[in-house]
Amino acid sequence: MNQPCPRCGGAGVRIVAQAGGARVVESCECQAAQRVTRLLRHAAIPARYEHCSLESYDAGYFGADPSLAKAFMMARHFVDGYPATTAGRGLLLTGSIGVGKTHLAVGILHALVTEKGVRGLFCDYRELLKQIQHSYNPQVATTEMEILGPVFDAEVLVLDELGASKPTDWVWDTVALVLNSRYNDKKTTLITTNYPDLPPGCVTDSNGSRAGSAAARAVREETLGDRIGERMRSRLAEMCVMIEMRGEDFRRTVGRARFG
Repeated sequence: MNQPCPRCGGAGVRIVAQAGGARVVESCECQAAQRVTRLLRHAAIPARYEHCSLESYDAGYFGADPSLAKAFMMARHFVDGYPATTAGRGLLLTGSIGVGKTHLAVGILHALVTEKGVRGLFCDYRELLKQIQHSYNPQVATTEMEILGPVFDAEVLVLDELGASKPTDWVWDTVALVLNSRYNDKKTTLITTNYPDLPPGCVTDSNGSRAGSAAARAVREETLGDRIGERMRSRLAEMCVMIEMRGEDFRRTVGRARFG
């Protein structure tokens, strides 16, 4: 059972004496803390990432690629300048698996909630598509717009793993609906993707960079353009500043699971 605030006794307000003997009623500091708690709960950050913050993001471990420290500095600058300098623009975090894209995106969301009082939402791209498809079942009470409403309305949206689902016309239409709605409303979107920000059909090397004609053509890695279509990739260029993160899979090296 939660104990009442020792300052206000749970009333949420305090009577404060001012110079000259006057007394005024002020909101207690506990109200701000409770509001942050409610906003974090509303953000629906998965338990797996609840610990993720900018403070806990480690870009300086031995052997870390310099791009990770640069990404962290851009993230901190983004939070510090929000919303005056960001003007509705978001971030597109690209890179291979395990380089810390989701950690950094959640860290930004967490900082915006705690430092700026932002109303944000975490959304897994694949899970969102599944929920929408499930809503088409006549036995399900939830409608498509009830699912998409919070996605459209969030002041800041983290859209994790963009492009992870197999591209189809329906998937492309759904991506267009989400991104265009947020673009038109000038809402901030933080996006992570494992695919390089390159056009469809582009030949890339193992680092996701555009490869020359003589580079390994035997296996062509898919690009973001392949997964969401060039039209939506172009829209992202207007919506988001791209941050490329390079390096080895942190989960298989430094963060590898161990017992005790």
